[in-house]
Amino acid sequence: MQRAMQNVGLALLTFSLSSASVIVQAGSTCSGVSCIYRGQLVEQRTSLRLGAGDFTKLLGSSAAGKQLLQVAGTPRCDVEIRYLRYLTTGGAGEPTISSAALMIPGGGAACTGPRPLMLYAHGTTTYRNYNIADVTQTDPNNGDGAGEGVAVAAIYAAQGYIVVASNYAGYSGSPLPYHPYLNGDQQSADVMDSLRAARFAMALPDPGNKTRENGKLFVTGYSQGGYVALATHRALQAAGIKVTASAPGSGPYALGAMADALVQGEVDLGSTIFTVLATTSYQHAYGNIYRRPGDFFEAAYAPGIENLLPSVTSTDTLFAEGKLPSTQLFSSVPPAPQFASLTPPVAPPLAPAQLTPLFALGFGTSNLVRNAYRLSVLEDQIVNPDGAYPTPTAAMAPAANPAQPLRQAFKRNDLRNWVPRAPVLLCGGHLDPTVFFFNAQIEQAYWKNAHVAAGLTNVLDVDSAPGMNDPFAAVKAGFAQTRAAVAAQAVQAGATDNGFSAVLEAYHGDIVAPFCMVAARGFFSNF
Repeated sequence: MQRAMQNVGLALLTFSLSSASVIVQAGSTCSGVSCIYRGQLVEQRTSLRLGAGDFTKLLGSSAAGKQLLQVAGTPRCDVEIRYLRYLTTGGAGEPTISSAALMIPGGGAACTGPRPLMLYAHGTTTYRNYNIADVTQTDPNNGDGAGEGVAVAAIYAAQGYIVVASNYAGYSGSPLPYHPYLNGDQQSADVMDSLRAARFAMALPDPGNKTRENGKLFVTGYSQGGYVALATHRALQAAGIKVTASAPGSGPYALGAMADALVQGEVDLGSTIFTVLATTSYQHAYGNIYRRPGDFFEAAYAPGIENLLPSVTSTDTLFAEGKLPSTQLFSSVPPAPQFASLTPPVAPPLAPAQLTPLFALGFGTSNLVRNAYRLSVLEDQIVNPDGAYPTPTAAMAPAANPAQPLRQAFKRNDLRNWVPRAPVLLCGGHLDPTVFFFNAQIEQAYWKNAHVAAGLTNVLDVDSAPGMNDPFAAVKAGFAQTRAAVAAQAVQAGATDNGFSAVLEAYHGDIVAPFCMVAARGFFSNF
């Protein structure tokens, strides 16, 4: 989805430069990190104002925009997008600054006055200056940020939601030299800080702004953002802040189980990137993942790897320069004879059988992770098994007492440790090769065993046949059409596998994502 929407961001840049409806403002309400409280607004500026009609024309001017229009529907509201910077903390509790997009609907009576507020959390990115507020792509390298920003604006803000979307610490406008990736406490606090900053910004005198909160607070996000959304729901609930509902999409909620599956050979697409981001994040936070990078990473990659991601250098360049392998996470030589059947795995326990050939791509002679480290994790899994993987238990809980430091970090950030009191929809697709769908199934099973209120939490597989009176029938039909179109396009280009490889490559980020976003909007309309 992000890649498809890059051209729309570039078109927005051209449009904004010629449109009288675009007003750029700048202002500072704080002197910087010397300010005294979290969530304090450091800077805000309006990056774009766009009428609903102009937004519709713009989306209709490109193939990608037309596709988004079909999924999101015609914009009903004008949209103002502001860029905010605010105080927060890093993974080790160090003071820092983060940034966010604030999208405010406007226009007619249906778009102004009291409106619901949505917290949106974005997916994994390696681009250091990633900025959802930069929908006009004034930064030429911010294609993914612009694309996601356009999608969020079209699906949510242009339909009447006030949207607050953090870029996260370590990205645009943040001096933090790393990103606290999948650090549940830090990332949820960062999002809550963005909410405080956005509320302060909206409270500032502005005669032209007639939009305000109506008391409904929704939380959503996708991929890494799905994890962050659910962690944020948990944190808001713990803080006594009422959440109306949340709808995370395709997130690694059962982080301990997901990590155990990875080490047992279920190597997901993007695993070399995720592994660098996660290990460096936890090393900054806890300081015990390794004594030196060479304990975890092979010697070919260890030098400089702690500062490798996020980066302004593209991953294609990092792969080409040998800074990172594209797919080979583990060695093709088993770390010990008893683990030969996991190198690569012969019969993965929870993943769909169709993904087994994909896992073999995660093994080779240019592997990222040292065999000795993988062995230490595998051995700890035997002594301290996860309650859901590879053998499910009734409780479906994380490992009780993992001894290995990385497994301890994953347990610490696993979201199987709370029960929601507000409705939750966990969305995804069962064939996801990047974040396995079993995360949603395990989380739901854990909640049921923990006696969550009946019907309060549900799982949606957009890659399934619609049922009788299915509220998501249109979402599932739209997904099926898009998946078929991707496969057909690949076959026309010469694919000999009925387009299956092309579908897998696009599945997580381009096919499932927009339909989970629309499903979230439909779910929220019930409240």
